[in-house]
Amino acid sequence: MLIAALLVSSAVVRAAAGYGGGHALTSRDAATLGIEVHPSPAEPATGTRTVTSCPSDDEIGALVTELSTRLKKVEEREAAIAAQEARLAATRKEILQKLEALEDAEARLSGTISRVETGAEDDISRLTAVYENMKPKEAAELFSQMAPDFAAGFLARMRPDAAAAIMAGLTPRAAYAISVVLAGRNAGAPRE
Repeated sequence: MLIAALLVSSAVVRAAAGYGGGHALTSRDAATLGIEVHPSPAEPATGTRTVTSCPSDDEIGALVTELSTRLKKVEEREAAIAAQEARLAATRKEILQKLEALEDAEARLSGTISRVETGAEDDISRLTAVYENMKPKEAAELFSQMAPDFAAGFLARMRPDAAAAIMAGLTPRAAYAISVVLAGRNAGAPRE
């Protein structure tokens, strides 16, 4: 577009200077200007042709105006594309920063969850050891006050001899409820 505008400007200058008549143009120049050309009888191998009709000043002015308008539209479009690319780059940068922050938060949360789970497991193991080391009669009194699911969780972690001594000290109803929970804990696990 820029080259075409320069060629048209050159044609306007030549027309204004009085070189309008039979100067040589290339076929491409003539096509750009919308000029009809006919090959000369002894046309050189360079592809130049003699112009037999020259556009009027009004036609050249209209062509220059049209090319200027097109050039302005192209420049505006390029500016809009550049602005959009800048916005996209800024958005991409922001998304990458947020993604990095999210990954950092996930890593911190994973570490916190790991510490909490380890701490909870340690607490349950200590409490289980305390119940194992209690006198069976005293432990049975505590276990009879617990919900069967809760009591079964501790008894399942104990050594069999300590768990048996505590179960022996429970009422038959409490011992049965805990036994049902213990027996059914893995009933829903897949067998294959």
